[in-house]
Amino acid sequence: MHVLVIDDEAALRQILSSLVSRAGYSVDTAATASEATAKLVRGDVDVALCDVRLPDGDGIELVRSFKAKGSGIDTQFIMVTAFASMETAVEALRAGATDYIVKPVHSEELLHRLTQIDAISGLRAENKALRSMVTGGTGLYQFISPSMQQVYRLVNKVAATNSTVLITGESGTGKGVIARSIHEQSPRAVFPFIPVNCSAIPENLLESEFFGYAKGAFTGADKAHKGLFAQADRGTIFLDEIGELPLHLQTKLLHVIEDKQIRPLGSEQTRSIDARIIAATNRNLEAMVKENKFREDLYFRLSMFHIHIPPLRERRSDIVSLTRHLLQNNIGASSLKDVLEIDQDTEEILQSYSWPGNVRQLENVINRAYILADGGRITLADMPPEISRQDATTKGIEAIVERGEGNLRDQMRWIEAGIIAKAIDEADGDRKLAAQKLGIGLSSLYRKLEELADIRSIRGI
Repeated sequence: MHVLVIDDEAALRQILSSLVSRAGYSVDTAATASEATAKLVRGDVDVALCDVRLPDGDGIELVRSFKAKGSGIDTQFIMVTAFASMETAVEALRAGATDYIVKPVHSEELLHRLTQIDAISGLRAENKALRSMVTGGTGLYQFISPSMQQVYRLVNKVAATNSTVLITGESGTGKGVIARSIHEQSPRAVFPFIPVNCSAIPENLLESEFFGYAKGAFTGADKAHKGLFAQADRGTIFLDEIGELPLHLQTKLLHVIEDKQIRPLGSEQTRSIDARIIAATNRNLEAMVKENKFREDLYFRLSMFHIHIPPLRERRSDIVSLTRHLLQNNIGASSLKDVLEIDQDTEEILQSYSWPGNVRQLENVINRAYILADGGRITLADMPPEISRQDATTKGIEAIVERGEGNLRDQMRWIEAGIIAKAIDEADGDRKLAAQKLGIGLSSLYRKLEELADIRSIRGI
């Protein structure tokens, strides 16, 4: 179990850290709310011992922000304060804290609370693993299309092994969900899952973030820092956007995979590490290898087991099931509405849309519609403009072609409208692909659609 001690008193941080460490738990510290937030967002902290009063904020507000619906963080908070009052205790518990301890902290009392949380967390992990075994996976992908059934067959096969895994797919397809599912179905599920966005860390900090650093390794390194690979020991490290990793780090990552050892920056000592590596990218690594932008030997190491997630437009049979699943999640996570259905016409429009942002975009659309919907039903009026415009444009073109009135120029444009409508339909709503099939630029296609929309407006269609 990984414990974070959050307190502005250095002496108390040291005392609590030593106590927690001697009890067999891994421990980290933070002196301020901002420092604590940076460590909590990684998602690997099981328990936070948090002071109520912090120099740059309120500990209870920190709890409230991480216990808010949709934060995705499952950290248990034990509040620590010298200001004992029933009001403060009640406020902390209402904010989402698990427990409350008054200073001075008694070691037996604290260890008893941590032991209780550890036991409960273990049961939760077991239940989650059992649910995964029964359902064949977790998250957004328990649906019916053959392509996603194949994805989950691969997930179930590789989860029980220690193999490195490479997950590819467009942005928003759910590569992170698949990576976490592999971890949760593996024997490592009770140990940390550390997600890392390689493109979000500045290049000059990547090595120290990955492998840690020794005290005095550089100016400002006043204490040793445990890197992300060390935090993932016995668990899984998920390297998202692996294609953005610079070449010199690719070399070091290859050595970590081969030798299972890391060396913190500024240290002469190596440390054995047992972290499973799952990598993901939306880029074509094979092409990057040919362009000498990605190491071939690292590519082969990472792609020992390859899972490709198809885009949503290639598995339209999943869209309705996904929509209902996301809608149910909103209902379960909110007290705003108990029952909500989706209009059949709206479902058909959702199925015909090309979804360039994939599942992430669909999730955003459903969350928005859930908030806007009235009368217990989601309709086209609750859809964002890019989707409702698509419906209006398509219906307008169909109406123009059906009426077939006017002079030769108008009639030619109506014929053109029919060809455009057919091309968009055959491209499953993907306008870029439709433009390619028609032999025109995407901007030309949009201009023609706007012209047809103007005709529809003038003729009252």
